[in-house]
Order: sequence, then structure tokens, then C-alpha cells
Amino acid sequence: MFDFTSSKLLILGIVALLVIGPKDLPALLRTIGKYVGIIKRQAAEFRAQFDEAMRESELAELRKSVESIQQEAETAVQDAQSSVESHLAEARQGVDEAIADPKPAVNSESYEHPAGLGSDAGAAQSASESARGLNGSSHPADAAAVAASEAVDGAAASPQPANRESEKSGA
Repeated sequence: MFDFTSSKLLILGIVALLVIGPKDLPALLRTIGKYVGIIKRQAAEFRAQFDEAMRESELAELRKSVESIQQEAETAVQDAQSSVESHLAEARQGVDEAIADPKPAVNSESYEHPAGLGSDAGAAQSASESARGLNGSSHPADAAAVAASEAVDGAAASPQPANRESEKSGA
């Protein structure tokens, strides 16, 4: 703002010495120094208040962003929770329906082959093939029960040599 160089300060000092005089010049310089110090302190206080206001506004913005992130996280958690609850409700409903309305097991006497093969041997073989993988309540049968039903079905349907049956089972 003010451009004071050494030559300008020298001219100012000589004019002040001539106008004020050597006797009053030190008192004037002390008074000027005191007022300059007061002005500097006021400027420092203003700068500190301004910086504090800036920090508070930054903190307020930071609080707002943290609150918005928190709200977004809460809504995401609530959405996920409601989605999980709806899937669980659907699964419970499916299980309840399955328990309340069990499907009847397939009997060889009441089973008719869809292709029109109505022979007892074909019907028994088809029924055993469809029931081979399940144990009647929509659960997989164990390996021993499957092997036993294959042996019974194989003997009842058509007699086959023992070596051909071992080839079918993969043993």
C-alpha cells in the first residue's frame, strides 16, 4: 500500500527533525510506536476472529457432510435389513406351504407312465427311477438305500448278469 524506501524515510526524518525539533522527536516516536503496536494487535485479533469463523464454517460443513453420510448409511442398512426380512418371510412362507401341503409319494400301483407304457414292469421301473433320488419327503436318499432299490428293481424288472450291473454302477 505505502511504498517506503530508505531514501523516502530519510527525507521524512529530516523534515520531522526540522518541524518538531530534536527535543520533542523521541516522545513523538514513542507515541507513534505505541499506536502502531495497538493497530497491529487489533489487526491480529481481527485475523484470529476471521480464521476462527472460517474454521467454524468448515466444521459446520464437515458436520453436515458427516451427518449426510450417516443418514445415507442408515438408509442403506435399513434397505438391506428390509430386503433380508422380505427374503426370510418368503422362505418361511415357502417352508410353511411345503409343510402344510405335502406332495403324495409315487406308488408303483397308481403310477402310469406318461408315454403310455402301462406294463407293470415298466411302471415299477419308472417309479423306482423317479423315487431313486428322493426318499419320499423331497430329501435325497442315502447311497445304501439307492443301491438296495437298484438291486431290487433290477431283479424284479429283468434279470441281468451280475457283471453288467457292476458296469452300470461304475464299480
